[in-house]
Amino acid sequence: TTNTTTTTNNNNNQQLFLCFTLNSVTPHLDVEECSVSLLPRNREKNRSMDVLPPDRALAFLVSTEGDGNNYINAALMDSFLQPAAFVVTPHPLPTTTADFWRLVFDYGCTSIVMLNQLNQSNSYWPETGMQQFGPMTVELLSRSTDDNVVTRLFRVTNITRLQEGHLVVRHFQFLRWSAYREIPDSKKAFLNLLAQVQKWQRECGDGRTVVHCLNGGGRSGTFCACTMIMEMVHHHNMVDVFYAVKTLRNSKPNMVDNEYTFCAQRKQK
Repeated sequence: TTNTTTTTNNNNNQQLFLCFTLNSVTPHLDVEECSVSLLPRNREKNRSMDVLPPDRALAFLVSTEGDGNNYINAALMDSFLQPAAFVVTPHPLPTTTADFWRLVFDYGCTSIVMLNQLNQSNSYWPETGMQQFGPMTVELLSRSTDDNVVTRLFRVTNITRLQEGHLVVRHFQFLRWSAYREIPDSKKAFLNLLAQVQKWQRECGDGRTVVHCLNGGGRSGTFCACTMIMEMVHHHNMVDVFYAVKTLRNSKPNMVDNEYTFCAQRKQK
């Protein structure tokens, strides 16, 4: 028992040291690095002014109206295997829901992962049939649910670009991350979520994945980091949590906050 306790303490100390080191080597955003997000015309499109995408990682919308309306609070992130595999964004506001679906369509995203809790006022999809959001139509094709995840399948179309066809998108609403907790309520449920998303991505040709929590920060970063760690294990039989989180933070510094030790625990499982 003593040896087990000592090993656990050593692992915890190492993780805390790496977390401290990570904070010292990853960049902190200056105002100048978020110049696009802070433009007067874009400020109201940000859910929080504390979590902004830096200019270097911005995902821009395709503008079809000639008015330059191409900003959305979203950042492109690399996975371990694929450049710009993730599009990380906050939960859309009522005024940015159309832009959210434009983002999904413009970047060919085949999965949406939702990690924050839902209330009646912040749903951004149709629960039945089809709904239009600006130039976008979103049609619910199917829905299934269990104790951990609500899974929906949508058909997404831009009615101003019908020649481009439609996009089939699977939406994963994770239920096991309470609003007051820094880490998921269930490690097993979170690992199952990762596996479900990866399976769907393989089936549909590895399109991009939109990942969002309420503000597009810590929870979203945790999902991306754990996905990268799984890729390392499956393809190279190696794990480097520090590298995974540092890679994400180089694109957007607020990725993975107090969840670092949770990502490190994935290494031990």
